[in-house]
Amino acid sequence: MINRNYKILAMATVLLLAFSSCKKDLDLTPTNDITGDKAYADFNGYRSGVAKVYGSYATPSNVGTSTSDVAGQDPGFADFLRGYWNLQELPTDEAACAWIGDAGGGIQGLDYNSYVPSNVLILGMYARSLYQISVVNEFLRESTDAKVASRGISGNDAQEIKYFAAEARFIRAFQYWLLMDLFGNPPFITEENKVGKESPQQITRAKLFEYVESELLAIEPLLKETNEYGRVTKAADWALLARLYLNAGVYTGTTKYNEAAQYAAKVISSGRYSLHPVYANLFKGDNDKNNPEVILSINYDGVKTQNYGGTTYLINAAVNGDMGPAGFGIPNGGWGGNRSRPNLPNLFGDYKNTKDKRAMFWGDTPNITDISVFKQGLAVVKFTNLTSTGATPASVGGTYCSTDFPLFRLAEMYLVYAEAVARGGSGSTATALGYLNLLRQRAYGDASGNLSSFTVDDILNERGRELYWEGFRRTDLIRYGKYTSDSYLWPFKGGVASGRGLEAYKALYPLPISDVIANTNLTQNPGY
Repeated sequence: MINRNYKILAMATVLLLAFSSCKKDLDLTPTNDITGDKAYADFNGYRSGVAKVYGSYATPSNVGTSTSDVAGQDPGFADFLRGYWNLQELPTDEAACAWIGDAGGGIQGLDYNSYVPSNVLILGMYARSLYQISVVNEFLRESTDAKVASRGISGNDAQEIKYFAAEARFIRAFQYWLLMDLFGNPPFITEENKVGKESPQQITRAKLFEYVESELLAIEPLLKETNEYGRVTKAADWALLARLYLNAGVYTGTTKYNEAAQYAAKVISSGRYSLHPVYANLFKGDNDKNNPEVILSINYDGVKTQNYGGTTYLINAAVNGDMGPAGFGIPNGGWGGNRSRPNLPNLFGDYKNTKDKRAMFWGDTPNITDISVFKQGLAVVKFTNLTSTGATPASVGGTYCSTDFPLFRLAEMYLVYAEAVARGGSGSTATALGYLNLLRQRAYGDASGNLSSFTVDDILNERGRELYWEGFRRTDLIRYGKYTSDSYLWPFKGGVASGRGLEAYKALYPLPISDVIANTNLTQNPGY
């Protein structure tokens, strides 16, 4: 059960058994000892340790697809990206899943906005975030200046470990941002807590906002300007701050649009990123190559990071056998699960004939009258395992995918800046309009789709066209007051075919019932 699991899971970091690394630049050799002094005896031990920190959001466990780091959870459901995507997309106007009987009805609960504290998919996401936080905490306990020095590590290696520690703190802040966004008031643990000795205390949403903000500001000077592909940089820190501040009104009741614009502008003006010239290539099997737009990604490899979550899930679940899975780089794939609700293609107007190249749909039936039928609703073919040259990357079994997932990219920063300015934040309206038109010029191939002005609602629609299926929609709709409102509907919102408004408390997910029962420090979110 998760109740005790997340208090002792940090010990798994020390084990570091049969480590499956992040793809590409984080390909490392495991450390096969069971104590901190042995596992972190030298610099290579710290490299393996930080690779585990990164790898815990790319793989379900250290030992392949059959086991999970999170006890009691199916390895597929316990994957980070699969859980994050499900909770951010399935309850919204962008996606629906046909597998309504799966996960003990957990998918139906998301599809119909009828989620309850026993939903196994909610538990999987919650447990995965707490697990990664525990991995970070253990790494930080072993990375103090005193411990590093006691192991005879000095000079450039000691400095690199400081960078590792700052990156780990970013990843912990990212996970706490997610827990704050999804659950509001989660349990809170850091490296200062004694492992297995105390039940985590609950933190309020407003206090957690302060913590995440303070951590991101504190590590900003400690991070590298540039780094290996897939590792955290200063720009990733700025990007998360911009995202945090854009939603500050939801999290704390006090808006911070000046700060949102400021940190988005820091990313943009750094000069390190530019829009990828071909939108579709951002989501292909070789998107780690020649990609100037992505600030931070989760890295996948069809051979080295086998996982039924991640982009393997996004790509396989969006395709069925009739669509020719091999044409999407998955010759033995195609699961027929996720597709769009009609609101998404409608953002593009005549989605079949639009010049907007971001409209990547398959099928002829956009409307959904039976959510369990995959062919109702348009398939979304934005993510593919094919490379930009049409090749299929190497894959074990022809199912696993090598497409990396962008956690942060420059286009989001353009949109954050524009929205913050439109909502009264400091900055230039003309500059914001220019950023929006850069996105539209890439999409249209020319200036024919350019805007001459924009409203706050225009930006929500542009976010839908630019960022769909990238895990933003629930958060966006809540910020705009549209998620629970009866003024904006989609098929089966609230479990009704025509859609209905939701109870206000549904803007937060419930804390998993197993944890609330086990940890007397936790109080369930209102309404559940």
